[in-house]
Order: sequence, then C-alpha cells, then structure tokens
Amino acid sequence: MAKRKTILVLHLAGQYPLAGIAWQALHYVLGLKHMGYDVYYVEDSGAPPYNPVARINLEDCSYNVAFIQRFMERFDLGDHWVYWDSLHNISYGQPPDKLRLLYREADAIINVCGGTWLREEHLECPIRIYLETDPARPQIELSQSNEKTKALLTAHTHHFTYGENLGHSDCPLPVTGFEWKATRPPVILELWPYCFTQEAQKFTTITTLEHPEGIMFNGEKYYWSKHVNFSRFQDLPMQTSQKFEIAAQGDKSARDQLAEKRWSVIDALEISLDLEKYQNYIARSRGEFTVAKDVVVRTRSGWFSDRSVCYLATGKPVITQETGFSKFIPTGEGLFAFNTLEAALDAVRQINADYAQHCRAARNLAAEHFSADRVLGKLLKDAGLE
Repeated sequence: MAKRKTILVLHLAGQYPLAGIAWQALHYVLGLKHMGYDVYYVEDSGAPPYNPVARINLEDCSYNVAFIQRFMERFDLGDHWVYWDSLHNISYGQPPDKLRLLYREADAIINVCGGTWLREEHLECPIRIYLETDPARPQIELSQSNEKTKALLTAHTHHFTYGENLGHSDCPLPVTGFEWKATRPPVILELWPYCFTQEAQKFTTITTLEHPEGIMFNGEKYYWSKHVNFSRFQDLPMQTSQKFEIAAQGDKSARDQLAEKRWSVIDALEISLDLEKYQNYIARSRGEFTVAKDVVVRTRSGWFSDRSVCYLATGKPVITQETGFSKFIPTGEGLFAFNTLEAALDAVRQINADYAQHCRAARNLAAEHFSADRVLGKLLKDAGLE
C-alpha cells in the first residue's frame, strides 16, 4: 500500500484565536484529512500572540495554545498540530525536531493567508503553496517593485488566490511575475448542518468594521476596510421592515453610526471566542447581509468570503456586495450580489417572498461550488499533488 501523502497547513488561528479564523483553518485541515491525507496544522510564523479578551498582544501564549489544542482535539487531531512560541523558543503540540522532520518529509505546505514568511527549514518541502485569501495588496506591491513581497512570493512554488477575476479585462490588478491560479473558500458541509427556521428574524454578519491600512494604486487610495462600504449602505434598515444586525469589532464611532440608522449592533467578540457560539449565531440568522472591503470591490477581484460560505452551507441566503464573483458563481437564488441600495432591497424582497426556496438554494449552492472535496481536489490537482 502506498504511503499517505503528508500536507502541512500553515495558518494564524493561534495568533488570532477567534472562531472565524479557526473555521477557515479547519476547513483546510479537515477537508484534506477527509480526502485521505496525513495533515498537520502548523503555526510557526513567529508573530506575537494576540489575546482577544485583553485585546492586546501578549508575551504569554498560553491562551492561544489552549485555543488550538481544544479545536484540534475536538476533531481527533490532538497529535497533529504544532505551535511555535518564538519569543521563548518553545514548541507546543510537537517537539522542534519533529517539526523539522515534517518539513523534510512532507509532500506539500499550504501557507493559508500567506501569513508565514518561509525560512530555510520550510524550503526543504518540495511543494510550497501560497494561498492568498485577500487579493490586491500583493499584486499592487509587486507592480511597485516591493522587494519584500517579491521575496515572500518567490519562496513558494505555487500561487493561488480567492481573487477569481484576476487576469480578466475588467480587473485592473496587475498579475505579472507569478502564475495566479483561482481557488475558493472550502467548506465541510457535514460540519454545517442545514438549519431552516422560518421564524428567523434578522439578516446578520460578523465582521471587523475598520482597518486603518490603505494602499495607493494608479494614483488612488484603496482602503483595506469595510466601513467605507457599510457607510454607503447604512440607510438600508430605514428603507424596509426587514431587521438587520451586525456583530462587529472596530471603531466605536462607526458602530454608533450604524446603530443610529436602525442597525442592531452587537460585539463580535461575544460570539467569536468559541467555535460553537459562532456556528449557532449563523444558524439563528435569517441570512447574511454584508459588504466587502473597498479594495476588493473597486478592483473587481472576484473575491468571495469564507464566512459567507458558512452561511450558505447552513442554508442561509446571502446578500453580499459585488466584487466580480458573480461571473463565476451563480446568483439570483440563495445568493445575491448588489452594487446599489435598490439592488440590495430587491434581494431582500425576493428572499422573503419565497424564503424556503432560497434557503434550499443556498445549501445547494454551497455543495455545488464550495464543498471541500471539490475545492481542495482542484487545488491539489493544479499543484501537481493529485
């Protein structure tokens, strides 16, 4: 019998111990495990750990390590994870010599989010996949001759992106220097059971409202933030009897501004510290209404949210801002793209007119276009692993 191939998934769920980030990592780790691979979750970026309760970076990583250990043990992977505390040079989950051996013997590394700068030991692995979940910045920085970004990308052998529209005529992002292959957020349907609740009242979303960073491109500033687009559609609850809620982190003034416009605004931290609370919040929702970051909208990158995929998998219709994704993913049943307030209101009306049908369509769309076996199977084939 042939030896199972080993894949290491690099991510940041320990550095940022929040449910949405953990689920993103788990869909890769568990999806690959279900496909028969020997999968290890590895976190050795060397970045300082963030404590979401204290809301600061700390030297003590005990909270972060315990977070990883809980969700890895929950899914029977208690001996298949590593967290490296660079400040104290301590390795948790597996000893340092085991991690070094994994780099030498693994068939591939998947650097999800591109959050780990590859070092000499990483380069011993023959297939090193850079998996970009937030397109635009690397492409723009490359076009501006940013040597740091070029070095980060050059250390990888394959480059994938959620920017499914990169390279198309209506997407201005430059794609020279590397071959970008399109991919999508995977979801494990069995972990997100269909949950139809006719009485569900609110369209919700879970987000960080504001990031201070922006980037200049072709003489314009593009914002790495959602508050710009939420402000464009802040009057939505005042135009319909439908209720909307946003579970948000970010600037208090941005949250207060939405609350003044009849949005229900709650603290995202309350539902993001625990994986089940995060799932339950989505399951109680009528659907998702959300916007996207300014930079992925204005560049028509084709980006689609891994959180929105979880809503779809649960059978919750999604109304989300157009980024160019509707060229590749069908809309109009279970999923709606909008550019204007009128289009958003029309999507609400259509969903509420036949809610049960749109819930079924949402689940079917997740199965057809985002199921982990399909998404990861294509990724591995494109990387030469299948």
